[in-house]
Amino acid sequence: MKVRLAALFTGGKDSTYAAHLAEDLGELRYLVTMIPQREDSWMFHTVNIGLASLIAEAYGVEHVAASTSGVKEEELQDLRRVLEGLDVDAVVSGAIASNYQRRRIDKLCRQLGLRHITPLWGREPAELLGEMLEAGLRIMVTGVAALGLDERWLGRILDEEALGELVELNRRYGINVCGDGGEVETLVLDAPWFRYRVEIMEAERLWDGVRGVYHIRRAELIPKG
Repeated sequence: MKVRLAALFTGGKDSTYAAHLAEDLGELRYLVTMIPQREDSWMFHTVNIGLASLIAEAYGVEHVAASTSGVKEEELQDLRRVLEGLDVDAVVSGAIASNYQRRRIDKLCRQLGLRHITPLWGREPAELLGEMLEAGLRIMVTGVAALGLDERWLGRILDEEALGELVELNRRYGINVCGDGGEVETLVLDAPWFRYRVEIMEAERLWDGVRGVYHIRRAELIPKG
């Protein structure tokens, strides 16, 4: 019998690609999004998180969304309540290098008798991002918070040129090329396995001089033909 999977999902590149890779291991039944009630959640993504449902629809897998307090440690209990209600054997996450997140999900899965699958864990960031681009992900930058990343990056679609620039910024300032430390936030607008592509209809750049967000006001699903 196939392993039944629930993938933690934000609509960003890491969670989307991890969910896709995990499909080689079992049946992806759910994309699970936790929506923090505060912006400084320790565990969960917040930038444009309201679009996760749209991107899940584009992906074509049942979406489960739940609110979480966003309070340190308490938010794990919110996730626990969601996972307890799902008929799955394993949880997939897009963790790459964050031990904070991985260890807590590991512990929660052990308590629930589930496996924790991390297809991206320990990957070299530049190689991994390059692999995502080669796999056909259309990735938009929706948030930046690191030296060398200015407002011009907001709304930018990642490509080989952008990858090269991120590698150079890593050399100069030490930023994580995949943004695993929160340097870069993203949304996946399309992928070869998506049923629809996502088109941004209305958005604005919010920049405070140090960090910024590409706030998407309206997006639509466009049939792929």
